[in-house]
Amino acid sequence: MTMPLDTLPDVTDEALLILYANGDRAAARALTLRLTPRVLGFAARMLSDRAEAEDVTQEAMLRLWRIAAEWRQGEAKVTTWLYRVTSNLCTDRLRRRRGIALDDAPDVADAAPGVEASLIEGQRMRALDDALALLPERQRQAVVLRHIEGLPNPEIARIMEIGVEAVESLTARGKRALAALLAGQRDVLSYEDG
Repeated sequence: MTMPLDTLPDVTDEALLILYANGDRAAARALTLRLTPRVLGFAARMLSDRAEAEDVTQEAMLRLWRIAAEWRQGEAKVTTWLYRVTSNLCTDRLRRRRGIALDDAPDVADAAPGVEASLIEGQRMRALDDALALLPERQRQAVVLRHIEGLPNPEIARIMEIGVEAVESLTARGKRALAALLAGQRDVLSYEDG
């Protein structure tokens, strides 16, 4: 009996990509299941728009499939390459969007959770997303990659095409700015002192 590739955590992203390039559709499915949620989460936080994030995610994954046959082993991690492409696609959309007035931006529909804890958590996440949206693009990108996606600084440096020290600086400035933006909301967000 064979096991599907997505149940084998020890199969690397690179191995799955190479298998796909050699015609293995199950490898593509496994890699898609593994990477799409991460890319979508990153894009959603960068763009603050779920529909646009879905479009960016789809385009980034399509680009990954297109380059699979030319993938050069050992040059970069698949996730580093994919985050870099996603980052560039998000930056392009943000640049195009700058001409849109804030009043013309679509409203984001709120989910209707049934329990108080879900409401509070949703409110906290919206506050974080709103605060992230106010950060300069590069700071937001560094903070999301480091503290939400959990990537190490050297990988973030490769994604952003900057030095590790610059990543550390962007992350530190972004965290300070977030703390300042969220400081007055402690009571509203149901955080207790202690």
